[in-house]
Amino acid sequence: MSANALPGDFWETLPLRAEVRLLTQDPNGLVAFDKPAGVLSHPNDSPDEPRSLLTCRYDKAAQCFHWKNAEGAERKLWLLNRLDSATSGVILTAANAQLATVIREHFAKKQVRKAYNALVFGHPHTKKETWRDLLAINKKSGLIRAATTVGNIPSETQFEVIKHTQKNFSTSLIRLEPRTGRSHQLRVQCAKRHLPIIGDQTYGDFALNREFAKAMKSKRLFLHSLETAFTYEFGGKSFAFKASAPLPEEFLAGY
Repeated sequence: MSANALPGDFWETLPLRAEVRLLTQDPNGLVAFDKPAGVLSHPNDSPDEPRSLLTCRYDKAAQCFHWKNAEGAERKLWLLNRLDSATSGVILTAANAQLATVIREHFAKKQVRKAYNALVFGHPHTKKETWRDLLAINKKSGLIRAATTVGNIPSETQFEVIKHTQKNFSTSLIRLEPRTGRSHQLRVQCAKRHLPIIGDQTYGDFALNREFAKAMKSKRLFLHSLETAFTYEFGGKSFAFKASAPLPEEFLAGY
């Protein structure tokens, strides 16, 4: 089904949170949004709906949002990936179930290229390298915790320094391209190398976070999903898709 085959009021009735911006959409109904920090990828319960990407009901089993138009007709949008609420940037959705299945398979097979920017404390010793670690990931009572000690889950990230600045703080803007998609992977790998992501309340430098927040008036996690790109097959044709979310202004003020 192409985007043109969608109901005529589909995009007009989309209950998109006000701060969320549509980045790009392709003819098949694959859509990328720019999610601000603090916005949930999806609601966990009804009280979360006002704080989510779409401010409507969410079916956890089907992984899709659903709402009704003025006449009561059902509308759906499938969520394809998630970002932690504290992380900003590119997040993908699909306007039909068949396309959602195709793209989710690409994510599962690691056929999606993702790039992030992070603002970290410290000055990296190398300009570019590949980080390889064995992570231990614990998921309990809705919380996720990861560590690089006594782990057995392979995790790999391509790392590159964009710029280092020594102002009030020693900070570096870095680019991270995860080759694996482990929970909290980037945050833990940065912390292990004494490059904690600014604003990370779980793995970061808590004292420096407080000083930075006071000086820069920002408590956000400085991790941003910069770009997502891949090629996929749908309806017997090949499509190249790429979405980029501009770096938030607060990143530029921090280095």
